[in-house]
Amino acid sequence: MTNAMTDALNAQVEKEAYASFLYLSMASWLDNQGLNGAAQFMYRQTEEEHAHMMRIFNYLLEMDSKAIVPAIKQPATEYTSVQAVFQESYEHEQAITASINDLVNMSIRENDHATNNFLQWYVEEQREEETLMRTIIDKINLIGDGPQSLYFIDKELDVINQEAAKSAQNEEAK
Repeated sequence: MTNAMTDALNAQVEKEAYASFLYLSMASWLDNQGLNGAAQFMYRQTEEEHAHMMRIFNYLLEMDSKAIVPAIKQPATEYTSVQAVFQESYEHEQAITASINDLVNMSIRENDHATNNFLQWYVEEQREEETLMRTIIDKINLIGDGPQSLYFIDKELDVINQEAAKSAQNEEAK
């Protein structure tokens, strides 16, 4: 693996770590708003982003490259609405997708087949992440912003949490 690819993957480690902290900050805000379902969704996203970071970190080590623990900037701690939280999440996922695509393109240019193969998991994961965030935003928009909307939004996110938990149990059983 070239030094340039190592540097680019370490930069992605930092982006994944920031995503984990961003979602943790969002979870805290949602929790403070009494939106337990939404908060639990973001806590789960926090763990997932941490796992994404560690996957790249460990890959760097497996490839006999230097994995660097990143410094993470402070994410926002206040949000204007649950809609704003999920819109920012969606935009963040789009930025991560663009970053992964840049890494894939770099691996192709550098003829780094191992890294290209490694990154394909992230390509699929990002497609799923963007779809999920878009689906949540669509549900939030359908529910609207009336007085009871937060209750229904929170319930919808709780359903997503339960489906994710079931899916995780099925994967563990395999």
